[in-house]
Amino acid sequence: MRSMRVPRSPKVLVGLCILGIFILLTLIGPWIAPYDPNDTSFVPNLRPSWQHLFGTTTLGQDVISQLLVGCRVTMVVGFIAGTLATIISLVVGLAAGYIGGRTDEGLSLLSNVFLAIPGLPLLIVINSYLPAGEQANPLVVGLVIALTGWAWGARVLRAQTMSLRDRDFVEAARIIGESRWRIMLGEIGPNLLPIIAASFLFTILYSVGVYTTLAFLGLTNVATWNWGTMLYWAQTNNAALANEWWWLAPPGIAIALVGTSLALINFGIDEFINPRLRAAGLTARQRRRVGMARRPRLGFTPVQRSEVRKKGASS
Repeated sequence: MRSMRVPRSPKVLVGLCILGIFILLTLIGPWIAPYDPNDTSFVPNLRPSWQHLFGTTTLGQDVISQLLVGCRVTMVVGFIAGTLATIISLVVGLAAGYIGGRTDEGLSLLSNVFLAIPGLPLLIVINSYLPAGEQANPLVVGLVIALTGWAWGARVLRAQTMSLRDRDFVEAARIIGESRWRIMLGEIGPNLLPIIAASFLFTILYSVGVYTTLAFLGLTNVATWNWGTMLYWAQTNNAALANEWWWLAPPGIAIALVGTSLALINFGIDEFINPRLRAAGLTARQRRRVGMARRPRLGFTPVQRSEVRKKGASS
């Protein structure tokens, strides 16, 4: 039974490994960067070599140093925005789904407003009013992105909360006099953990994409190195036309790998909460061991036989 509780799909392990590498680079990236990313004393337009693993830019800057230094800012903004947006969506979704009434109407209206407003134009407007120094502050930028990325998660959590608020265990907690927030956070909240985790992962992906987009458009402080800033300077100096692929490819591949890792981890969450997908994390030998068909019939949910049922059948 334990093997069914923990997804062991190879794609989940690959996602965790890739994300772990980027988290490690976030912590130590600026320290292991071989050169100062602003140093322009190198020969311009060098192809990748042992001295410069990812080559140099038109201005003579080391690309791998920019990538390692920019990893910290990009990932920090993504995790700050993902955490704040998830907290906001959790509070709004739980309150709207459980309390109902005018509270539900007001919070749902607020969520619909943020869903209707295009996120990127709103971010551009909000970001334009920030002081020049605050546009490079990861906490401020993460907060701004979180304000535009919480609504869709709140809508999903509201719907799930409404499906749970009339369950027996919630009624029992209400009868014994538990407070609203105690019921929402202590009784309903744990049942929403897989959805909260999925919302958190995709909000991080959304935040990384939005932040790099803003930097690529030159709407953030271009003196602060991140993956979007690298793409901004590469585009400004016509790296694509000059066939300087080593300047464009590293940040683009890094963004794609982060997105891939988060998507693979989310597949593992789906396998954990969806009985129809739980067999995806098991090998053929493990499926035979737990009593599953090697290839479940279409339309039928694969169910693992417990030891109790086996003993009952044998008796």
